[in-house]
Amino acid sequence: MKAVKAKQDKASMTFINVVSVAVPLVVAILLGIRQKLDIGAWTKVLPHVIGAINTLTSVLLIYGLFLIKQKQIERHKKIMTIAFGLGGLFLVCYVLYHLTNPSTSFGGEGFVKYIYYFVLISHILLSLVVLPLVLRTYFFAWINEYEMHRKLTKYAFPIWLYVSITGVIAYLMIRPYYV
Repeated sequence: MKAVKAKQDKASMTFINVVSVAVPLVVAILLGIRQKLDIGAWTKVLPHVIGAINTLTSVLLIYGLFLIKQKQIERHKKIMTIAFGLGGLFLVCYVLYHLTNPSTSFGGEGFVKYIYYFVLISHILLSLVVLPLVLRTYFFAWINEYEMHRKLTKYAFPIWLYVSITGVIAYLMIRPYYV
């Protein structure tokens, strides 16, 4: 029985590794496409949807932390599952927007420009780090391996929260420059 579980866990970890590499590669490739698809003007609202998703994710992460500290495990699971699902929705909206619209340039000048690029670059780099951490953390919770879940959460949670919050900050800073 343990051998079967070990094989399943290994297959799951392989899948997580593949997704953790494939998602950033696919996003990078899609962002590099110069010819944008025209699927309608509705895609212009996607940055605002993405900002809302990041905001809601940040709130849910903090609420999920509160719930687990209160030992409300079932509610914590539900909230974290919603936050996890919002991550998937974010990715779909992000890809759709960048497939259909040119990138928006930040128009601020002076010191604020350096702040914006620091926020944006740290957000992007840590989003690459957090993806495999969140996938593993969620997986270990899903299979009731709570010790591994707790160990990874110490790293995954603060990075995920930082990525969510900096996503909101970057959105608020570039929002005036969306056409």
